[in-house]
Amino acid sequence: MKKLFLILVTTILLSCGSNNSITSHISDSTIITDETATKFANSIKASDLEKLLYEFASEDFEGRETGELGQKKAAEYLKNFYIDKSIASPFGGSDYFQNIPTEHLTPNLKPSENVIAYIKGSEKPEEIVVISAHYDHLGMYDTKIYYGADDDGSGNVAILEIAEAFQQAVLEGNNPKRSILFLHVTGEEKGLLGSKYYTNFPIFPLENTIANLNIDMIGRVDEAHINNPDFVYLIGSDKLSSELHTLSEEINTQFTQLDLDYTFNDENDPNRYYYRSDHYNFAKNNIPIIFYFNGIHEDYHKPSDTPDKINYELLEKRTKLIFYTAWEIVNREKRIMVDK
Repeated sequence: MKKLFLILVTTILLSCGSNNSITSHISDSTIITDETATKFANSIKASDLEKLLYEFASEDFEGRETGELGQKKAAEYLKNFYIDKSIASPFGGSDYFQNIPTEHLTPNLKPSENVIAYIKGSEKPEEIVVISAHYDHLGMYDTKIYYGADDDGSGNVAILEIAEAFQQAVLEGNNPKRSILFLHVTGEEKGLLGSKYYTNFPIFPLENTIANLNIDMIGRVDEAHINNPDFVYLIGSDKLSSELHTLSEEINTQFTQLDLDYTFNDENDPNRYYYRSDHYNFAKNNIPIIFYFNGIHEDYHKPSDTPDKINYELLEKRTKLIFYTAWEIVNREKRIMVDK
């Protein structure tokens, strides 16, 4: 991998977000950049995200309720995408499912599965970065389909585009130094059950999982940002690793220039989102995390959460931010350190 240069960032004051943002004084920090990162980030396109989401949040998947037929169809869709793109399974062959029996899916849910794909690192393959999103939603009630386009169709199609970008890099000889696990978890709406199962029965040792980037709703704009839609909420980036938080801000400044809003990162925030999505099962195991989120909107948990409501240009930009962040984490010389 050809590295163009090292950028030494010293004494930079970043103000991310507005009145509720974290202000970070960055010094003595090194970010490794590569012209290829931008090349492959630019393969992530709003039009491709839109095509994928109209398929993934269609009526065929019946709202993707955990254990039900629509969720099974969605799992097959994800699996077939990875097979089509020649992105491997960590289990080998065509098995991309981590099967979860009923006893781990209380209360009384049908068996379900996490869908997992994998790109092996070239230099430190034992170190794993997990990029996650939940692919289940609320299913059908009174014949109405709860499509879940934003929640969390947006996170799943973002992962698919990120995985395809990394795979294209591999095919052109730009293998990541560390391994990447693309984890689509089930049962989030039932209590973070799929991510709980993965962290209880990990495919790779949790002590070798160096970070989790979790994506849960990144396709919309909430009421607080109607006049400033170029934003994303970040939660948890500073909870376990000051290095991860600093890296995240530097990557955004260099590449995407989104308004990083830390409103919901406040320990006193009554919404307690840090505890409410799948990253929390990784954080409980002392694994640094970032949770990407666009906030609650009028269609949250309603049948009207449909693909036509998504801001695809913004979804593209947020997806690129996550790709660039993952690129840096998997290719830097030292693993992200836990210091909190």
